[in-house]
Amino acid sequence: MKLFSKIRSKPLKIIFVTTEAEPFVAAGGLGVVMHALPKALQELGHDVRIIIPRYLQIDSAKWNLQVEYEGLQVPTENRKGVKNLICNVKRYDPVGSAVSVTAYFLENMEYYEQRANVYGYADDAARWVLLCRGALEFLRLSEWSPDVIVCTDRHTGLLPNILKTFYSDDSKLSQITVIHSIHNLGHQLSGLDYRFVAKEELDDGHSLLPALEDPALLKINGMKRGIMYADAINTVSQNYAKEITTSQYGEGLDDLLRRKLEQRRLVGILNGLDYTIWDPEKDQLIKYPFSAKNLPARARNKAELQKYFKLPFGQDFFVAAIVARMIAQKGVDLLESIIFTVLQDLPMQLVVVGVGESRIMEFLLNLKKVFPRQVGTSFVHDPRLPHSIFAGADVALIPSRFEPSGLTQMEAMSYGCIPIVRKTGGLADTVEDYDPEKNQGTGFIFENVDSLSLMIAVVRAYQSFRHKGHWQNLQLRAMQKDFSWKNSARQYVKLFKRAIKLHRLPR
Repeated sequence: MKLFSKIRSKPLKIIFVTTEAEPFVAAGGLGVVMHALPKALQELGHDVRIIIPRYLQIDSAKWNLQVEYEGLQVPTENRKGVKNLICNVKRYDPVGSAVSVTAYFLENMEYYEQRANVYGYADDAARWVLLCRGALEFLRLSEWSPDVIVCTDRHTGLLPNILKTFYSDDSKLSQITVIHSIHNLGHQLSGLDYRFVAKEELDDGHSLLPALEDPALLKINGMKRGIMYADAINTVSQNYAKEITTSQYGEGLDDLLRRKLEQRRLVGILNGLDYTIWDPEKDQLIKYPFSAKNLPARARNKAELQKYFKLPFGQDFFVAAIVARMIAQKGVDLLESIIFTVLQDLPMQLVVVGVGESRIMEFLLNLKKVFPRQVGTSFVHDPRLPHSIFAGADVALIPSRFEPSGLTQMEAMSYGCIPIVRKTGGLADTVEDYDPEKNQGTGFIFENVDSLSLMIAVVRAYQSFRHKGHWQNLQLRAMQKDFSWKNSARQYVKLFKRAIKLHRLPR
């Protein structure tokens, strides 16, 4: 309680400048974090706000958005043509709502309001520069001034660069501390893959930012500049913070990141889990709620899961689940050379949910044709389905090549679904390898990125599954792990306060 009181005694003013945030709009894990983390910080007593674009799908009437600033002029730095883009800022106040923080929405008809999707446009680079510059112009004119701005990934990674060049002499904005939060280091440019940019055209991070309509903006590295110019940087797990300082995981930025680590400007803070959503005792999305105190009740959800995927009923079937994007990063392709043998030799059922690369999805569809009584697939995005899967499956397969934080393993563990993971990133930080002799651990870990290592982990899990008493103890340990956002939020507060001190030092 002493730490909590200390935090409450000196509340901070914090704003997240980002591209997505639940429940307004979410295209992936970033949107989940941008809802849960601000909420947790607010609950610790801080004044927390967010600003995102108002896309077509965000209905002003539905959210009762009010005009906060009309006619905001945002400089474009164009030599010809439009010198300023006109934007509006609308405000959402969380009065009597599940959304606990104030949210601002940057409006612009051309770049946001006519766009149905968050990402995927040829001018995304310009859209995110507009968001960064628009947010700073709004804060410059607003009566409310934050102590800390948090920007995210490549999208708003240019904000600290813009702040420390165009606004370096601004008496108000120059006082604000900036954090750059890395959720996936591999995504560095908007619309291009940095790996296919000619070496002589790679962004050095020092040149003046191109104008909003300059095609050169496409090759500006938002991730790199965020790391270079922010007062402090965080990743979303401790292990990932270490990994990205190596050539294997550093995506060409490992030298820069090692320097930041040496300067104590780089830290890892694990993402949390929102237990108001992921609580099997109160979850209305599963048919039979249960808890660690009445774990046997979970068995009925397994039968429901088998029924949903039209698989034979039976508690002795070893049900494995994959809930993931079907992309190379997630390692699903590691199954290709082993899954036929595993399904032939073990009483195993496999259920797969996710969308992604057609090659991987076609493989899984063919697998279902070969093993119709053992494999179930769903390639439709349905945020409700993972709840039923984790409530009924015995294990969750998460063989990621890299995983900055990972939420899937935490979600699965909270429902007694045991994770089988590769030792990387946040997976290594959250899952403890099972030791049957000591009766310790919360999952099964393998280290190498290869199919045989994955198969050995699956067989280890199946052999343990056969010993029901030990398996129940394993489930109980997994369910009792605390991944609450409050723990993570406290670490963010420590980071913010340290970054404020760093901001005052000469660079």
